This record gives sequence, C-alpha cells and structure tokens, in this order.
Amino acid sequence: MSTSVAENVIPPKGKPKWLRVKLPTGKKYTQLRGLVDKYDLHTICTSGSCPNMGECWGEGTATFMILGNICTRSCGFCGVKTGRPETVDWAEPEKVARSIKIMNIKHAVLTSVDRDDLKDMGSIIWAETVKAVRRMNPETTMETLIPDFQGIPNHLDRILKVAPEVISHNMETVKRLTREVRIQAKYERSLEVLDYLKNNGANRTKSGIMLGLGEEESEVIATMEDLRKANVDVITIGQYLQPSKKHLPVKQFILPEQFKKYEELGLEMGFRHVESGALVRSSYKAHKHIH
Repeated sequence: MSTSVAENVIPPKGKPKWLRVKLPTGKKYTQLRGLVDKYDLHTICTSGSCPNMGECWGEGTATFMILGNICTRSCGFCGVKTGRPETVDWAEPEKVARSIKIMNIKHAVLTSVDRDDLKDMGSIIWAETVKAVRRMNPETTMETLIPDFQGIPNHLDRILKVAPEVISHNMETVKRLTREVRIQAKYERSLEVLDYLKNNGANRTKSGIMLGLGEEESEVIATMEDLRKANVDVITIGQYLQPSKKHLPVKQFILPEQFKKYEELGLEMGFRHVESGALVRSSYKAHKHIH
C-alpha cells in the first residue's frame, strides 16, 4: 500500500488515535498480574507490553516464550535480543506447565526464539513443553507459534506428533519485503512449512502479517491468497510498531477501514477466522481459533 493512497494509509507523524489503548483493568487481570509478580512468571504478554493483555487475560488466554530470550536471527522488526543463546533449560517444560496451572490459563499460546544453533532447532523442547502442559493442565487448549525450523520435516513432525489444537507460523510480511524484514527467513519456505503442517495432520493452521512496512495493498492480498493456497485456516493482520530506533521504521499507519476491508476479503477467500485491526497481534482472540 502506498502512502499516496490517502484513503488507505496515513504517513507516520505520531501515533493515530486508534492506536492508543487504555491501561488493563478488571478483576481477572488484577488477579493474574498478582500471580505473575508473586511467582516471577514470564509471559510475552508482560515482557512485550502487549496492548491486548487485559482483554486476553480476562478471557483466560496468555502467551509464554520458551528456549530463552536470545534469538539466533536478527529480524528488522523484532525487539527480541540477537546473539549467542543460553544453554537449553531442560526443566523449562515443567516450569511453563506450572505457570499455566498457577494462572489457571484456559488457552495457552506457546512461542519461542529461533534456535538455529541447536541440532534439533529446539523442536525437542517444544514437544516436551506441549506434553508437560497437557500432563499438568489436561483441560487447557494450546496454540504453538513455531519458528520455521529451517523447513526440516523431522523437526516439524515433532510438533505434529504432540498435536496442539492450533499450529501457527507467521509470514510477518509480503514477499517483496521478506529479505529486509526477516533477514534469515524465506517467504516460500514459510509457505512450505504451513502447507506441510496442514498436509500432515495439523488440526488447524494459522499465520500472521504486519502492515505499515511499505507494502502495497495488492501485495497484502497476494500474501493472503498464498496462505489460502497453503490451506491456512486462520490469519491475523495488524499494524507494525517500531520497537526501537534501531529497528525498521513505520512507513504507514493503516486506517481502520482498510483493516476491515482485509477482514472481509479474508473471509471471502475462505479463512475460518480473520483477525484484522491496528492492535491485532498473533495471539489476539487465540482461544476462538480452535473452533
């Protein structure tokens, strides 16, 4: 989408009013916030200052990151640290499962950094975490927002074997911008991962893209069409926000009307769920995507 198309976008001169959010409130949020602080639990919701934290926690959904907080990749949009990751913590699956139990989470979203330094790309810890959560929280449903594992089937098969309700892998951006936005990732490889998952027994697949990095409307629609060709069930579309001055700048703020247009197009294409809005993030309304 070009900034010259005034009805679709506006230039980034300060955050528009629709990106301003109220501080989280409510009994459920306050209760969970107290548990997180008391037991020193780690969620992406808090560490990432997610704008939807209050809403998601109120619905019993939370996101947990495994395999440390240092990534082997250096994507231009992501605020996670890049460098030499820490040693794998083999007790982590039980720790995550315990956190979910303490917080009484109904639907857990698991995600991780990329671990290209490991022979298994971290897929073993991934599978063990799903199994641990199931043992300790048999009523909790799960979404696994996984890396591409370099597209290696053996690693993807470990996720398929433990059968989370939803398996998600984000495209993040359109094809033309992939090399700039996701430096070590490949557009086609991500599509192949999603296609492989669906063709090999995934119950539900999901992907997400960010807008405002300089993409054209036609490119967004092409990406949506590519995801449908890969039989992806759920798509999330949100506004990119720059984590720091070192990261890629915001090129455009997308108007709410344009997000609504993408939502309608996505449903017409056949996606089971389309979450499209400025504040939408990968795990937004995630509990609904299992149905």
